Amino acid sequence: MASKMQLKSVSRLPPGERSAEILTAARVVIAERGYEATSMLAIAQHAGVAEGTLYRFFKTKEELMLRVAEDWLQALLAEDLGLESIRGTWNRLRHLIWRVLHLMRTQPAVSRFVLIEMRPLPTYRSTSLFTLTRRFTADVRMVCAEAVKSGEFRNDVSPSLLRDMIFGCIEHQTWSFLRREGDFKIDEVADSIANVVFRGMAAEPVARDDRLERALERLEKAAAQMERASQRL
Repeated sequence: MASKMQLKSVSRLPPGERSAEILTAARVVIAERGYEATSMLAIAQHAGVAEGTLYRFFKTKEELMLRVAEDWLQALLAEDLGLESIRGTWNRLRHLIWRVLHLMRTQPAVSRFVLIEMRPLPTYRSTSLFTLTRRFTADVRMVCAEAVKSGEFRNDVSPSLLRDMIFGCIEHQTWSFLRREGDFKIDEVADSIANVVFRGMAAEPVARDDRLERALERLEKAAAQMERASQRL
């Protein structure tokens, strides 16, 4: 009887509050069990509602998970990254790379859903999740673009390509972990990716003047001759 009264009470919640309650329960259950092992019934039980209530808001588990991922990215985009207080391109890139690695380590279920379940779909690029993902990666592109504009990075590689390379490295380094087949070290991977990009894109030093080079060679020869002459005397 108590459970029926509880369900009846929950059923009177406004639609917006009920949807938020279901999403909160879904995040908890998916984090504990993983997306594949989570059922709509388990989410309903955790939310304290009938399973049929879930289907009035979300037609499938995939649709529910998509909303969970969208809300997760929305919350991340609302955070202050503190980039303005970080000095140096390497430090800024390393900070952003470390953040993504940390998110994948702490939220593997959502990361796995986005990379493995959603992204291969032909409709992925038309979803709001794709738009949010592009916004999420925009900070990396911005840092690279600023480095190119200031002359710190060469201008023969586009910031967009650099962004794609960085996130490609991140995915390759975390793929085994997301598939539950391996692990990775956040600090080590963040340092390595930042080093490869920063050193590979650093503007080449100004070439030495050939005239100065030849003058130095003449001075060295003259010094050697004077040394030999002094030894003979």
